[in-house]
Amino acid sequence: MTNVLVVYDRSAGRLLSERQYANRRDAMAARFEVEKQYRDHANVEVVVLSAKSRADLLRTHARYFLSLDELAARMA
Repeated sequence: MTNVLVVYDRSAGRLLSERQYANRRDAMAARFEVEKQYRDHANVEVVVLSAKSRADLLRTHARYFLSLDELAARMA
């Protein structure tokens, strides 16, 4: 299982950081720490995504990992 901590700036439409963890508990602990850093940034999302592989996450949560141009190209 892949557990990825994602920090995403919604207003800029870009990934600020991504870090993989071996287990969900460590990923969630890191999430709570990172959320403290961004508590005053309403447009920043801090989430933990879990899937069998990173490729699965790219398929199901592409908006976090791809640019707007890359997302548009997928739709064409």
